[in-house]
Amino acid sequence: MNIQVQLLEENSIRRFKIVGEIDAFTAPVLKERLASAGQEHGLTAELDLSEVDYMDSTGLGIFVGFYKTIKSNGGQLKITGVNKRLKRLFEITGLDEVMDIETGEGGDNDATV
Repeated sequence: MNIQVQLLEENSIRRFKIVGEIDAFTAPVLKERLASAGQEHGLTAELDLSEVDYMDSTGLGIFVGFYKTIKSNGGQLKITGVNKRLKRLFEITGLDEVMDIETGEGGDNDATV
């Protein structure tokens, strides 16, 4: 499975629309796309996961690294469109207590994790 990362800039917010699966095979592409933006001072970024079908611990690691980079550069990160199963991953790891995470509309998108 492939992953697509689309970047939209709106009102000084960088919105990354992520589509597909996030695992050990696709994670390097995602990491590369996020890394270039994360170095910007005061960046406000939003990651839309509403079309992510699957994510493993590799994906969580990418998001933790991106979060730390943004925070250390005085920025903010919001993760949106998280389905019930992905939300559970963030809860189990305690990341939902640290990161700003929003569930998707209706929250019924049950992707396999």
